[in-house]
Amino acid sequence: MPFPFVGDDKSTIARLLNTLPQVGQLEWIGIRPVRRAPMVAMQEATVETDRHLSGDHARPKPGGKRQITLIQAEHLPAVAGYLGLTEAVDPVRLRRNLVVSGLNLLALKNRQVRIGDEVVLEITGECHPCSRMEEELGPGGYNAMRGHGGLTARILHGGTIRVGDAVQVVV
Repeated sequence: MPFPFVGDDKSTIARLLNTLPQVGQLEWIGIRPVRRAPMVAMQEATVETDRHLSGDHARPKPGGKRQITLIQAEHLPAVAGYLGLTEAVDPVRLRRNLVVSGLNLLALKNRQVRIGDEVVLEITGECHPCSRMEEELGPGGYNAMRGHGGLTARILHGGTIRVGDAVQVVV
């Protein structure tokens, strides 16, 4: 059933959905060299077009929707709070490739973002937590991550990214 737009509501909603003037920042980059190995934090990484982060064990299909994963920095303290921890969860524990601050990542679903000068991602969907969160974060880890698991993306244009790079919506 379509959203019950009344009068000018449809154009108002479209305008609101397209209002994303903020510029975020890449806070963290991580790869897993081999399956089930700990994440390795990087200061910079090569992003391969329609593939993955260079050096990461993941081998997604060309055209796949889960070529790279992102999580919002602002959610790390929230997850910690749900677990009764006093400090934000270290992103190395969460199995996501990129941590971004300053943007509501859920607002970017089905949009394109540029990281730094070269890399363009198409945000394809939510990255829901898996049972590994119980192993990594302890009892309740899965539920603490629900709604905070981040997003998946397809790599439209590769290049080099660095911690500190700007993250912005492609207009």
